[in-house]
Amino acid sequence: MKAKTTTPVALADSAGVDVYMKKLDHPLKDVLEALRKIILSADSGIGEHIKWNAPSFLYTGEMRAFDPKEYKRYVIVSNVFQKDCIRLVFPSGAKINDTSGLLSGDYADGRRLAFFHDMEEVAAKEEALKNAVKTWLAILDK
Repeated sequence: MKAKTTTPVALADSAGVDVYMKKLDHPLKDVLEALRKIILSADSGIGEHIKWNAPSFLYTGEMRAFDPKEYKRYVIVSNVFQKDCIRLVFPSGAKINDTSGLLSGDYADGRRLAFFHDMEEVAAKEEALKNAVKTWLAILDK
């Protein structure tokens, strides 16, 4: 018997993220906008929407059935609660085995973090960020 696949129904909402970004009052708004463009350009299967009160990036293609509490679709969740940096949370970042230095932390749940304090840091880490997204997609259980 073939494994059942699940297809997202309107998970991506770039228009909603655009509205969020227009209203966002954050000293590093330009950094978040640049990160958004980099992440979305990494692969056509990446979409975005607002989840956990910030832009989140997810795989929008078909996937095998899974427990929604595993959040397997999510590549990155942004965190804008600190004013001195934009934090990107990779819920399954440990699976990426990043050797570039982009991802940090050793959380038991497998998440890893990337920190961006200014546009220079965005430029310096752009390729590592794209590679992390592509690596995650390559190991995703679709």
